[in-house]
Amino acid sequence: MKKALLIASILFIAVISTACINNIAVQELNNKAAEYMQKGDYEAAMNRLQASIDLDSTMYETYYNLGIAATNAKKYDVAIEAFENGIKLKPEHANFYYSLGVAQSTYADTLTEETYYDYDKDETVTREVTEQDKAKAEGLKVLAVDNLNKYLELNPKAEDRETVENLIKDCSGETQEEPEKQILLEG
Repeated sequence: MKKALLIASILFIAVISTACINNIAVQELNNKAAEYMQKGDYEAAMNRLQASIDLDSTMYETYYNLGIAATNAKKYDVAIEAFENGIKLKPEHANFYYSLGVAQSTYADTLTEETYYDYDKDETVTREVTEQDKAKAEGLKVLAVDNLNKYLELNPKAEDRETVENLIKDCSGETQEEPEKQILLEG
């Protein structure tokens, strides 16, 4: 009986020690990622954040930060996946929906650009926009509208409401008349 109690105690201490070591490692990786993000090295930040997720996949903040780093690195597919994973952990966190909507909208815009700057190659690239690209962009815009509306639903007193509403209109294909045209029509 004493041996069983001793073994159970040792196992308990080992589990607690491992959890503490993991938490320290996760925090160190997240801190280092924040440093890289402040320096604009989004790839290095993404690597640290992914390593943090590999150690502890339950911290929604890490997914959010990975999504932000990936968006800044123009890795929209990675950003979208990170935000979606974060939403699974914390669906009431309004900023996930805003950032996901922005990533989806921006990704859609890049899919329909014939000329763009390829940061990996450090050069301007021209490409043909396919019907598949257009269809994917359209789908992303629909998802962006849904996520931006969810952001406003969760954050009804959002200070950036007007900006978000304008982004929703842009994603929906609604265009606003230019103020000069409105003045001319009124006059």
